[in-house]
Amino acid sequence: MTRPATRACYISIRSFNHGNVHPVSGAFTEPDRILERVRMLSTRGHLSEALSLFYNTPPSFLHFQQTYATLFHACSLHGKLKEGLSLHQHMNTHFGDDPPDLFVTNHLVNMYAKFGYLDYARNLFEEMPKRNVVSWTALISGYAQRGNCQESFRLFSGMLVDCRPNEFTFASILSSSCGYVGGKQLHALALKMCLDVCVYIANALISMYSRSYKCGGSVDEAWKLFETMKFRNLVTWNSMISGFQFCKLGTQAIKVFAEMRREGIGFNRATLLSVFSSLSGTCGLDVYLGLMLCVQLHCLSIKSGFILEIEVATALVKAYSDFGGDTADCYRLFLEMSCYRDIVSWTGIITAFAEREPEEALFLYCQLRRENLAPDWCTYSIVLKACAGLMTGRNAMAVHSQVIRYGFEEDTVISNALIHAYSRCGLIFLSRQVFDGMVSRDLVSWNSILKAYALHGQATEALQLFSKMNVEPDSATFVALLSACSHAGLVEEGSKIFHSMSEDHDVVRQVDHYACMVDILGRGGRVVEAEKLISEMPMEPDSVVWSALLGSCRKHGATQLAELAAAKLMELEPEDSLGYVQMSNIYCSSGSFNKAGLIRKEMKGSRVRKEPGLSWIEIENQVHEFASGGKRHPQREAIFSKLEGLIGQLKEMGYVPETSLALRDTEEEHKEEELYNHSEKLALVFAIMNIGSFRYEGSVIRIMKNIRICVDCHNFMKLASDLLRKEIVVRDSNRFHHFKDRTCSCNDYW
Repeated sequence: MTRPATRACYISIRSFNHGNVHPVSGAFTEPDRILERVRMLSTRGHLSEALSLFYNTPPSFLHFQQTYATLFHACSLHGKLKEGLSLHQHMNTHFGDDPPDLFVTNHLVNMYAKFGYLDYARNLFEEMPKRNVVSWTALISGYAQRGNCQESFRLFSGMLVDCRPNEFTFASILSSSCGYVGGKQLHALALKMCLDVCVYIANALISMYSRSYKCGGSVDEAWKLFETMKFRNLVTWNSMISGFQFCKLGTQAIKVFAEMRREGIGFNRATLLSVFSSLSGTCGLDVYLGLMLCVQLHCLSIKSGFILEIEVATALVKAYSDFGGDTADCYRLFLEMSCYRDIVSWTGIITAFAEREPEEALFLYCQLRRENLAPDWCTYSIVLKACAGLMTGRNAMAVHSQVIRYGFEEDTVISNALIHAYSRCGLIFLSRQVFDGMVSRDLVSWNSILKAYALHGQATEALQLFSKMNVEPDSATFVALLSACSHAGLVEEGSKIFHSMSEDHDVVRQVDHYACMVDILGRGGRVVEAEKLISEMPMEPDSVVWSALLGSCRKHGATQLAELAAAKLMELEPEDSLGYVQMSNIYCSSGSFNKAGLIRKEMKGSRVRKEPGLSWIEIENQVHEFASGGKRHPQREAIFSKLEGLIGQLKEMGYVPETSLALRDTEEEHKEEELYNHSEKLALVFAIMNIGSFRYEGSVIRIMKNIRICVDCHNFMKLASDLLRKEIVVRDSNRFHHFKDRTCSCNDYW
């Protein structure tokens, strides 16, 4: 009874150790112990120690090729290309006359394919005397990971002649961006081979159908497949959530996650990242509901411990920021990342501050630099977005210099951000300079420079540039062109562009385009045509459309139509003061002070508050804020004293206060005083008091204002520019005004 048992033991050990045990005692020899130690170290992730021990082993011990296979696998697993190349060279040196077997060659093909050395992998594959499903799958997977769909399909077709593909082969080729048609063919083949029930293939098909929606696929097909699956694993749920998120169907993604939780399915980091991305990309989701979902997911992240992972915490910061969460809360969450903060998390927190608190965003960027982290293209684009919200172009220039210094000047995304930042800072010539110097321009580049010209009222330049556009325009292109025509009073040109959208460019008109066209017609005095266009709109007009009509009615004194527009505006935006303020101004301008008083009373009764007129100016790196009446500034008395003298000088030059703009039926003297208190006038006077402090951008006086500049202040600035012999640039809520030598860049059309 002993001999059969011993023989069985001997055969078993030999088959496992390939003859490296004593045939009678079964004891390991010295080479076996060394090589087993090498395998153990490599499988536990100690690759350097494993290689060191392996290389120091006497060559006579290295007859066991499977150790090479283990080490090749470890090199590919841990991304150690250099070590893998050295190991291959070592094997060729010691076993050049003894070609590697199928098992070792498969690992070599897999290693080179994963590192992207597809020519090396292909040569090894072609030289193989025998191949199996692993050989084919390794090479197909390599081409798939590099996005070479055609070669993946070509290899797959060849494989069908040689051997039967398995679930991993199908999953690999389906991940190669094979497109809807190719994916559909693979799905049919999987059904024919009865492999469609395999969860790996089903998961890959869900991703394929979701991500090919732009070329005929549909997330609905992915959902049908998901519903028919008898077995689902975590990857299945993640694939479906990610599919909805990819198709910008965030609400459905969140519903799938909720169902996943109800069924007691666990989740991982990938699940949370997809859900956070779905939240951020959900259009029309109520802000309060969005914030509540963020709080719930935040609690879930803490409870599960995933909040400690930097990717999850960064995604949470972005979600809070997208729904207008308190920036202080975002910053607190950022600080809790402690020593784990990387460039992605820094970029995330800078993004949270960029639009609402641009100064803080720049402070965080400086802090990032002090921590010796290298900004990437995304960081620079966000920082430039923050620069666009500041008074002067000084900060944008500083960031631009760093972009050049660190070799990002040819990056298209950064160049687009520079065009935007310079234009928002009033430096349109630098926007054009960046545009002209771009190595490669995309649609965003063209749209950015066209929007820049529109913002500065340079419609002629915008139209000339559009005629040279070498990419197909989109919806945003025509919004920029129509805005440019609106700001310059080019009614006929605007009408031609509006009608050419569908006729020449196959671009569907949206509500934004109608709003621009209403503005063009209304400003041009064709208010009745503007009203007719609104009545012919294929969609319901929004608040922007009605506010455009209301502004035109105020300009041309169309009181009756203004009342209709104001009523519609109040209905759509009951908490917005614009409709009330505009109607009050219209009544005051026509002398109907009683009606104006009733409007203000109604506004007060509805608890609607008017946004106060504020202006800002930067002196020696410090931003000074002015409110109407100057009550907020410590140098109020000195400012009003200087203002009185300036008004006297301007009156000698022909300045006449536009008292028809006064909002109360009072004496002319009081009406004039009310106009003198406007915030932009106070900001200008303060700039004059500090005229020696202007060191940047040719000593141009730059004022930023939160609402549109009034006619009186517009006339005031024109004369002041001539008196001071300086250019005055006012950026209001609508556009830029460049005042110089008694003229404005808007040609008094705004």
